[in-house]
This record gives sequence, structure tokens and C-alpha cells, in this order.
Amino acid sequence: MIPRIRFAHLPTPIEPMPRLEKALNGPHLLVKRDDQTGLAFGGNKTRKLEFLVAEAQAAGADTLISAGALQSNHCRQTAAAAAKFGFECILVLVGEPPAQASANLLLDQLFGAKIIWAVKNQRDALLTDTFDKLLAQGHKPYLVPYGGSNSTGALGYVFAMEEFMGQGVKSDWVIFASSSGGTHAGLVLGAHLFNYFGRVLGISIDEPQAVLQRRVATLASETSVRMGPHIEFAPDQVLVNADYATPGYGILTDVERESIQLFAKYEGLLLDPVYTGRSAAGLLDLIRKGFFKKEETILFWHTGGQPALFAEKYQRELA
Repeated sequence: MIPRIRFAHLPTPIEPMPRLEKALNGPHLLVKRDDQTGLAFGGNKTRKLEFLVAEAQAAGADTLISAGALQSNHCRQTAAAAAKFGFECILVLVGEPPAQASANLLLDQLFGAKIIWAVKNQRDALLTDTFDKLLAQGHKPYLVPYGGSNSTGALGYVFAMEEFMGQGVKSDWVIFASSSGGTHAGLVLGAHLFNYFGRVLGISIDEPQAVLQRRVATLASETSVRMGPHIEFAPDQVLVNADYATPGYGILTDVERESIQLFAKYEGLLLDPVYTGRSAAGLLDLIRKGFFKKEETILFWHTGGQPALFAEKYQRELA
């Protein structure tokens, strides 16, 4: 039996998006609301943390350590899980400490996380050094991987696909944001195990297509062993569109602004500036280019992240 602590608000609902569909004159549009998973404003990392926290508890850990960008959604949910289950939390964040904390960073602090600041090329070394120092001091740290994306975290989205199939809603495509690869790998494996016959397409947030395909294929293959016999996925079995990743991670452009505005205007749905804003921008562009057939049903898997809307940087850029 795979260790799991059930604290996410599941199943997340699936909703139609008729007004956006009409505005785009496109295929039938649905959204799966993983922004409503419940932990600290929700998001996709909550599903992963059900398995990661269970593993940490089983290992007798007393501290969760992880890393991410200054406005990391993953770190926000990790800090919340640590607070909920009585762990200390240390976050290695890339960037400079701002004069005033806002959005995800403010939430990290409210949850009691200790912040260590790093420059990007030193993040991983500093994470390892922090882990080793805690061990030397007699603590029992547990390293939560970047994005929660290892074979343990990916299980969250294997079972998310099972949940989706059980909701009885048919779609031809599942579209979502893909970066560290855990969500993507879980959905690819889950589609295979639970007989989803549509296509699973990740919109890359920051990685070239080939890099993300290899990462997801490797992780899906590793995760398969946790579910039963080993399944070897090849990179070309992983669908990735990296056409929208060129600006780089966390860079807000006109296409993200438009997708955020259209989802808000037509459906009352909030996207974030980094992940769902970019993946939705890809979805809108593909619809306009006629990539999808008019009679197809497209499910946009909303992975959360809305607190980043209130970061000072993005407030200025969205105003």
C-alpha cells in the first residue's frame, strides 16, 4: 500500500466554460479546478504533498526542506503542509529579499517557514548544504524535491487521472502547465493505467520541448514501479508544446495578460502570471490557429497559483 495522507479537497470539480468557448468560436471547453484543492489557496502541489508528507512522516522527519523561486507556489503549499502536520520548514528561495513580503512569500512567512536566500546557480548547493547541516545537528530533514516532482510526488497526478476518469466527463484533450514534470508524468502514467484515450498535452512554461519530453518520460517510467510492473515511456510518447516558453520563467508578456483577462472576463476564473496564464495563452493560440477540431472537447487542468497575482511585480505589470 502506498503511504498517503488525505487532506486535499477532492475530487475537484469540472466546469464548462461556455462564455469563453463562445468568445473564441472554438471547441467545447472544460476546466478542472485544481486551484480548489484546499491547502493554502490550493493548487496542484497539494495532491503531490499527500504522498510526500506521508513519506516524510514514515521516515520520522522533523523538518521539510525545499526550494523554488521567490513567488513559488510549491514552496507556499509545502510550508502550509509543514505547519499543518507539525514539521519545521526551511525554504531556499532564489532572489533578493524584498522590502516588503507579498503574495506567496508573505504566506510562507505566515506559515512559519525559515527563508534562506540564494542566487540561481547556487540554489541546489545551498539546499544540499542546509540539509547536511541539519543532519549534523541531530535533526531529521526530509527533502521535498523542486516542484514536488519525483516518483513520490508524481503519484498525486496518477491518482488525479483516476479521479478524472471516475467523474465520467469525456474529453479529447487534457491541457495544462508543465515545468518540473511531476504533474505531467503523473497524468501520462495515469492515462496509461486508467485507459484515458484522449491526448495529454503539456504547455511548457520554461523548458525546450526535447528536455521536457525526456524528463517526463523518465519520471513516468520511474513512477510506474510504484504502481505495479515497470512501464518504459519513450520521450516521443510525451506530448509537449514549448512554443510559448521562449520569454523564460516568470516573465509576463502580452499573451499571458490576455489569457488572464479573458478567463476573468468571461468565466470569473483567476489564472496566475507564471503557470496557468502561460498554459492558457497556449490553449487560446492553438484554438485560434485551428489546431483543435471544432467538435472536440478540451479540458484545461487548472493547476492553481493565483496568490502570485498579488505579488508587487505582477500587480504593476497587470495594472
